[in-house]
Formats: sequence, C-alpha cells, structure tokens
Amino acid sequence: MIEPFHSKYLLPTKEFRCLSVLFAVNESPDNSQSDIGEQTKLSSSMVNNYIKFFKGQKLITVTGNTNRTQNYFLTEKGRGLLTRSLLEYSAEIVQLYSAVKKEIRNILNCIYEEGIRTVVLFGAAETAEIVHAAIKDTDLVVIGVVDNAEEKQGTFFNGLKVRKPEDVVKIKPDGVIITSFARQEEIYAYLKNLVKDGIAIKKLATL
Repeated sequence: MIEPFHSKYLLPTKEFRCLSVLFAVNESPDNSQSDIGEQTKLSSSMVNNYIKFFKGQKLITVTGNTNRTQNYFLTEKGRGLLTRSLLEYSAEIVQLYSAVKKEIRNILNCIYEEGIRTVVLFGAAETAEIVHAAIKDTDLVVIGVVDNAEEKQGTFFNGLKVRKPEDVVKIKPDGVIITSFARQEEIYAYLKNLVKDGIAIKKLATL
C-alpha cells in the first residue's frame, strides 16, 4: 500500500492522492470509503470527491447502493492510469534517492580528504543503506557496523555482522559515521565517552 508519510518538505500532491486512492481500490474492491480514507490519510469527504471524479472519468465502476455495501472496481482505463502513475511515482523516488546519494558521496569524499580511510557505520537502518551505497563510489572502506538495538546485533547488514557499539574500539577504524538523524547528538555524546583518541566521530548531518 502506498501511504503518505509525515514530512515538512514532501507534501502529498493531488496526483499522489489520486494514486493512493486508485491503489486502495485496486488492492481491495470491498474497501469502504472510510477504509480508503484511513489507508490514504484522507478525509471521508475528500475520498468521496475522488470516487465521484473517478466514476465520472470512467476510471472505476461502483456496485451497491450504500457506502457500506458498495464495491469499487478499476476499469481498464483506471488500471492504465494506475500503472502509469505508479511508474512516474517510482521514477521520481529513484531520482530523489540518486540526488541524496550524490550529496552524501560528496560529503564522504571530504572525509577521505581529511585522511580517514576506514570507517564504521553507527546505525543499521534505512539511512545507513544510502550511506553504504554512496561509500561504494568513494575510496572509503566500511569495516564494521554497530547498533545499540539488541535485536539488530548479530544480524548482517550488507555482508557485515552488526556488533555492539562497544566493539568500535576493537574494530579500530579511522572514523565512525553516525547515520541516525533522530538521535545523532545523543549518539555523538555517547561515542565521545566510548572511543579512544584517534578515532574521528562524524555526524552525517554536519560532515
């Protein structure tokens, strides 16, 4: 299910809302308008307006007499629009990912110029995935991944076993990159008391 997420900079557009409603209809024809609203984070009145618009454009057909008994089905025209919209949405996400990866790569190159060669990533989550992908286009080498979430410790992240933060000292990298945005100041303070002199600590947001 394609759902909007809380963001200050990427607000859902009309096109995104249309895609979300069409996707919800395609996923489950017996969804009520209330169900669709809950899934797409839209008000019932807005969902109702989209349903009327889609019906008028012959993108969906509606069976049943009341909101509780109605089912919604995509027409061939509706399925075509859903496919095109999904492809356009996916292309924009890929472009955004590429742009972020490029910026991170530029930042990582600056680290290399400081004399840092080997790094450990702190945080085995989505941001770390982008950082790890960007590092492949640089001369930096990731020699470890640590995370303070016990459920992640012992698992593997891109071929590297996730270890406890205390193991940074044993791994002995030139630097540690904090890939978390939410708790970077807290993690930075923690690492300052943990690692020895000679291991640089880099916050991704301020590298």
